[in-house]
Amino acid sequence: MALAEICKINNAPYMKPAAWTSEDVEEDLRGLTCNLANPYTLAAPPFENPMHNLNQIQANAGKTGIKIDFDHGTTTLGFKYKGGVILAVDSRATGGQYIGSQTMKKIVEINDFLLGTLAGGAADCVYWDRVLSKECRLHELRNKERISVAAASKIMANIAHEYKGMGLSMGMMLAGYDKRGPGLYYVDSEGSRTPGNLFSVGSGSLYAYGVLDSGYHWDLEDEAAQELGRRSIYHATFRDAYSGGIVRVYHMTPTGWINVSNTDCMELHYKYQEQKKQEQATN
Repeated sequence: MALAEICKINNAPYMKPAAWTSEDVEEDLRGLTCNLANPYTLAAPPFENPMHNLNQIQANAGKTGIKIDFDHGTTTLGFKYKGGVILAVDSRATGGQYIGSQTMKKIVEINDFLLGTLAGGAADCVYWDRVLSKECRLHELRNKERISVAAASKIMANIAHEYKGMGLSMGMMLAGYDKRGPGLYYVDSEGSRTPGNLFSVGSGSLYAYGVLDSGYHWDLEDEAAQELGRRSIYHATFRDAYSGGIVRVYHMTPTGWINVSNTDCMELHYKYQEQKKQEQATN
């Protein structure tokens, strides 16, 4: 206030504290915590037309210096084969070149027969996976049977489509086992939903695809399939600076998911290097 007195503006209207009423406080709290009562209702960007104005800000980031495109990186993969579905992920959480965590769990256990992977914004993926977990449980209680992988992925795609263009950042896979057999879907923040036999998502996905394409086929045995997923993620962590940490491998079977392994990529590096030396010596 000393500076305001020197400048003789201490009595100006904009220097006086606003008279907040209890109704104003309650209204603000309701607006900021609306998702606690309804998880599908999030506070939208404070613009008259959120989608248009947010895209304009992102497009003019170079001129204005206001950057809200978050830098992120990861490597996740999933593929179906005769024994079920394999999911493999790294555990490094980054914001550009800053490594925020080396132990991020990027596979969410939605229920005993459904798993989700995280790629994009960690907060967005974890939040909506938790909402999906609730919806899957409600479906089970209402219909007396587990939700199908197709239905679960459709719920997630519908949610993402509602917030399309409003800043969500998600690229997730949903893997499960239902009465139709193994299921694998890719869902992203644009609302797209794609079924498939093999996906890799994230900044290191190109490196993972290189290993997957050379070793993937439908008739893989369980151990070979698990090792293929593990090796693919390792090679991505070796080449991609935004991927690393722990390589986690999950196997979705007719009786539910199994956490196969959680191995530090450094251990895998020395293991594969030793195997390579032995092969070269043999040849």
